[in-house]
Amino acid sequence: MPNLTRLSKFVSVILRHRANDFDIHLDAQGFTDFAELKRIVVEKSTDVYSEEDWQKVLNGELDGKKRFEIKDGRIRALYGHSKVDPVSYPKVEPPEILYHGTTPQAEKSIRREGLRSMKRQYVHLSSDLERANSVGSRRTEHVTLLIVRAREAALAGVEFYAPEPEHFLAKSIPPNFIDFPQN
Repeated sequence: MPNLTRLSKFVSVILRHRANDFDIHLDAQGFTDFAELKRIVVEKSTDVYSEEDWQKVLNGELDGKKRFEIKDGRIRALYGHSKVDPVSYPKVEPPEILYHGTTPQAEKSIRREGLRSMKRQYVHLSSDLERANSVGSRRTEHVTLLIVRAREAALAGVEFYAPEPEHFLAKSIPPNFIDFPQN
């Protein structure tokens, strides 16, 4: 049985970080030819994937997180790019509140500087507290959950994007729009 997690991770690495290593050209929105990507995966992988396997991965059926978008025979990663050219998304009006899970060690600098994209293109936020906690738990056992007053930030000029429902992006969030846990 093919390892679908391995397929998802391999496609993510190619589309988010290493397209050039596989001679894949990403356009300004991060899209590339889906047939070409599949050809490369088939060539490099030891697993054989059915169309059903591909659909499960592309639709986010492994863990409920949709990581890819297909449009007109082209595919892109929805978020997480480290490539130089920014991937663009349409602007959206955020909900009143969004959440961000982080490490206790990062809290001090976030209090001072706000949320910054660091080595990524965007700050990742969630409208779902459980999802923010899950994302934060990738880096620490003791997640610090931050509350972002997103609607207020948007009214002050912070732009928000949503590559998928419940998942929001911003270039940065100033600290005056972040509510920190009481210690």
